[in-house]
Amino acid sequence: MFTPIRTRRLTLRPVTPDDLDDVYAYQRRPDVCRWLLGGEPRTREQSRESVAAMAREDGLRVEGDVLTLAAAADGRVTGTVELVWRSQADRTAEIGYVFNPEFSGRGLATEAAAALLGWGFEEFGLHRVYGRCHAGNEASARLMTRLGMRCEARHVESYLFRGEWADQLVFAMLAREWRSRSAALPG
Repeated sequence: MFTPIRTRRLTLRPVTPDDLDDVYAYQRRPDVCRWLLGGEPRTREQSRESVAAMAREDGLRVEGDVLTLAAAADGRVTGTVELVWRSQADRTAEIGYVFNPEFSGRGLATEAAAALLGWGFEEFGLHRVYGRCHAGNEASARLMTRLGMRCEARHVESYLFRGEWADQLVFAMLAREWRSRSAALPG
């Protein structure tokens, strides 16, 4: 069983069926879905299926597993963060996140993603974590930059997005970079 991660303002814990209302609140928003593959706002039933799938993503047991955590503040789910275990041999994972814009501007997405990065490096023993985003998704690129991840690549026209070829940015961080960054932070 995954032990929740607590930060100053958030609790990161596995998703449960009780999170449906909060998850649906942002999955139905066009401004949230615009950068996601599939890209269409979800119906309540589609969100119910999404929540059920995320609730099963409760740990990293074998390569390929996904750990999806609800970022809860004041009894509400503000978004989700996830780690996808990409390589056991290389100790590599991919980070992802989706947050409700209702909570934007407060640093909650950065706080949640930083906490999950810390868990991945410090508790799970990862060597490298990377994240990807559509080149036009400036908010996601800024978040990864705030986390201290460096932009390693721009993959030109590397995937089909809504029927058109799109560029993808790849950001990454190594465990030693995380440790250096963490040691420099106040508190």
